[in-house]
Order: sequence, then C-alpha cells, then structure tokens
Amino acid sequence: MICSPWKLKRQGILSINRRNADLIMRYNPRRLFPLVDNKLKTKELALQHGIAVPKLLGVVEIYHQIKQLAPFLEKHNDFVIKPAHGSGGSGILVVTGRNGKSFCKAGGDFIDLDHLAHHTSNILSGMYSLGGLKDQAIIEYRVKFDPMFASISYQGVPDIRVIVFKGLPVAAMLRLPTRESEGKANLHQGAMGVGIDIATGQTCGGVYREQFCNIHPDTRESTDNIQIPHWRNILELATKCADTVGLGYLGVDIVLDEELGPLMLELNARPGLNVQIANGAGLLKMLDQVESLDSLPVDINERVALAIGLSQKARLKGDASIESL
Repeated sequence: MICSPWKLKRQGILSINRRNADLIMRYNPRRLFPLVDNKLKTKELALQHGIAVPKLLGVVEIYHQIKQLAPFLEKHNDFVIKPAHGSGGSGILVVTGRNGKSFCKAGGDFIDLDHLAHHTSNILSGMYSLGGLKDQAIIEYRVKFDPMFASISYQGVPDIRVIVFKGLPVAAMLRLPTRESEGKANLHQGAMGVGIDIATGQTCGGVYREQFCNIHPDTRESTDNIQIPHWRNILELATKCADTVGLGYLGVDIVLDEELGPLMLELNARPGLNVQIANGAGLLKMLDQVESLDSLPVDINERVALAIGLSQKARLKGDASIESL
C-alpha cells in the first residue's frame, strides 16, 4: 500500500526529497564531498586525526602497476580490493584465504591471479566509480569480525551504520551479510538491516528486502535484543569522524574487528533512509529535537551523552511505529 506524504510526515518519516533539500544541501558543503567520496582521502584524513581504520596495504593507480600484483600479494593470504571512488558496495572484492596460486573469495569460490588483475583493471577504468571516472584500487586489511556475530551473518563482515546530525549520533543499524548479498553488508545488494537503540546499543526490529524481519534469512537466528559491544566507543568514533570531515549530516560505517575493536570503514555524505525501516521509526522527530537545541557541547563525550538522553526521551514518549503504515 502506498502511503500519502501527509501520513508519512505524521509518522516522522524522512523522505528522500527532504533529506536532499533540508539536510544534504543545507548541512553538507559540496567542497567537502571529496573527503568522503574518495576512500583513500578518507583513510588518510582519518589516520591524521587518530581515527582507527583498516590498515592500508597498497594502492594501484596505473595499469602498469597491475603487473606487480603477483609479487605484492605473495605476502598476503587475505585482503580486500576496492575502488577509491566506489559506491553502494560495488567493486569490492574480499579474499579470505588462498590455496597455492588460487584465491578464495568471501563466498567460498576460488579465483586466479588473472581474475584479480582483470578486476583491478576494471576498477582503474572507472567501472565502479561515481560518474564512471578513472579510479584507484585500494588494497587493505581484511577485517576479522567479532565472533559474536557468527550466528547472524553469512560469510562476510557485518558493519554498523551510524547517522550523525550536527555532531550528534541520531540513529544506527547493524547491516548483516546474507547469501544473496554474497557476504557484503550492503542493503541494496541483499544484506539485512537491524535497528540499534542509540541509548542502549541493543538491536531491535529489522528489514530484509524492504520488509520487516527479525530473523536472519540464512542462519534463521533471531536478530533481536543483541547487545553491541563497545557501544559507547562506537558512538564516540562516529561523532569524531563527523567532526573530522565537517559534514553536518553523515553516515559512518564502522566494523568490529575481533582483535582491533571498532574501526571506521567508510563515510557517506548521502546516507540512505533504510535505517528508519530497520528501527521501525522515522528520523524526523529526532532530527527536529537536535535542530531545536540552542547550543551543542564541544566535547565529544558530552555530545554522545546528550544524544543518548534524547534517544531515551524519544523511547519513553512512545513515538509511533512505522510498522503500521
């Protein structure tokens, strides 16, 4: 059933048009977009500000360097190759191990060096980049996800998307790889999204293929009431990322490595709106609360505490669920 704009607004649903006009155009200066649209620049900037990220192993910038892949990869059994200007998870190749000259992908299939070279060539040509422009191929550390997610993830690394508005984390969801998404934590490719209560760090609700769901489609395990570890650190990391790039409305993607803890994976200046379905609640009321504040603390810890308080207040008020739409 298609809902009227009036009913969506009453339920606090942020529409894509309002996101673009009232948030992205108003709070995200275009001159700062290259800091998040180029993953290599994002990583370099994060390192300058002491933000934990997956280790950069190498960069392929020109076709001639593809010939050096074989000797370079001899030192690495697992890694990730991805485009510097990619979007929506396109062009990301995850290698989880190797058998002689064969490389094992996240889904279990084996590929050879020629396949890797061809994929890298496609990245350089701009096949996966925004606007089809020539690109760079980033080779980085493959995150080993926290084992607590093993029962609700299919052959891939889950990540946590935190939405930060005016320096305050306002919404979050856990994105779980599925068989359909081929081990990638991207909802557009078939991953599952699970809401996270900002105040507690506990999972709630969920969405799979734009339908409400709280059971992982492959493992058949419940995704409800899971306590996300390092939750306060995750909120502080997301807030620091927003401060670093200077964008007022930002999606921060964070992964939990079993040894290294929370790592910033990527930043997004145009975060999608599925976080609302995953949480079963619209974003508008939380955004309006933040905009109504006369001032915001400078200190990151104080801002995180404020965000937690606002989230608790919203829960106590029992704002309407969007599941009834």
